[in-house]
Amino acid sequence: MSQLAPPTQGRPGVITIARHGQPDANREARLDWRGYEDWWDNIYQPASLVPGQVPPARLVDAARAADHLFASTLRRAIETAETAAPDRALSIKPVFVEAELPPPPMPGIFMAKTWGVFARCSWWLGFARGRESRADAEQRAKAAVDLLIEASQSGDVVLFAHGWFNRMMRPHLKHAGWRCVHDGGDTYWSCRQYEFRQD
Repeated sequence: MSQLAPPTQGRPGVITIARHGQPDANREARLDWRGYEDWWDNIYQPASLVPGQVPPARLVDAARAADHLFASTLRRAIETAETAAPDRALSIKPVFVEAELPPPPMPGIFMAKTWGVFARCSWWLGFARGRESRADAEQRAKAAVDLLIEASQSGDVVLFAHGWFNRMMRPHLKHAGWRCVHDGGDTYWSCRQYEFRQD
């Protein structure tokens, strides 16, 4: 584990966790379950952002003030970071990637966003179909939070990551004494900010 300097004010910095911007992938494409699996692997996961998006001021301000910027290895997260914090050093880590979405092998043609709901529900119930399981993702979420907390010991932190995995980190932050002081929801470009509270 890397050694970081103690925080200037004797307490950890703020941790801001953001969801990426809108990916350039058609979530209304109609597919069977095999088509959705291919869409997830070869269209959505490597997708860049829809051009022309403008990051919200709160996220830009948080990134400007941050001492540490992190992103997952997926392109949509990296481009979100680069848009909100141009010319800033960025630490890119696979520990922050989105949780898997393996679709259940069931009949029917549905939109990709509908398959996403089916896939998340079945994955949550334990059907990983050879991909990262919920239990493994929970362990990864704990490791991700540990990394963010370590970095916060020397200043403010911003992470650019993903909707569901961000959600999975929340209980670990709460358990470690971090409280949400700004809840921006779960839409594209949204963020939540956490402060360490001993009370």
